[in-house]
Amino acid sequence: MQYQYRLTIILLFLLAACSNKKKETTPIETPATEVIDTLTIAEEKTEVKKSNEPIVSKETIIPFLQQFERENKERVVRVTTEFGSFEITLNNDTPYHRANMIFLAKQNYYNDTQFHRVAKGFVIQGGSSDNPKIGRKRRDIGRYVLPPEFRKNHKHRRGAVSMPSSENDNPHKLSSPFEFFVVQAAKGSPHLDGSHTVFGYVTKGMNVVDKIANQPVDKQEWPLNNILMQVEIVK
Repeated sequence: MQYQYRLTIILLFLLAACSNKKKETTPIETPATEVIDTLTIAEEKTEVKKSNEPIVSKETIIPFLQQFERENKERVVRVTTEFGSFEITLNNDTPYHRANMIFLAKQNYYNDTQFHRVAKGFVIQGGSSDNPKIGRKRRDIGRYVLPPEFRKNHKHRRGAVSMPSSENDNPHKLSSPFEFFVVQAAKGSPHLDGSHTVFGYVTKGMNVVDKIANQPVDKQEWPLNNILMQVEIVK
């Protein structure tokens, strides 16, 4: 009995310690769920079977994006939510990040993903979801990261569009390719300069970003009500 009592005390202590972990203060990738339920599998039996091979990988992503960038020059995308739309103009001098967003938009990856992190006065971060279909989209596209493309003239000012880190321990400043965040802070977030690649700016509809930033969230900064997005290429 005394051993069981001590074991219970230790378990309670560990649970309390886990619940008090410090929350991330910089944008980090939020992996889409990879749970596949039987209902979803049954629904997808009617779809055309796809190859098991992903489109890209960490070994092929650089030459793939180099060719894609030469052939796809679009640089304005529109993000639409229930609160309205805003437009992002992508930077020509961050070619890998620009090409990556256009590539994912043409794959319809972003559609029905969410703004899953809303930190008012800091950033709104989107491109992930707890919907299993989004996890499958990521697997079909491939597993890869992007090299940093830091430019002195691109700062994390208000309206900057940047990419979260691929992981907490990230000495090479690699970007997670499936997500992006918009700086909502009035004075910007200069502490992110040199750690994340700014690859565009909101050029229309910043008031919509502010509306999203004002939505209620839980303790993990996940909105209490899902904020879904649709992304289309404008020009």
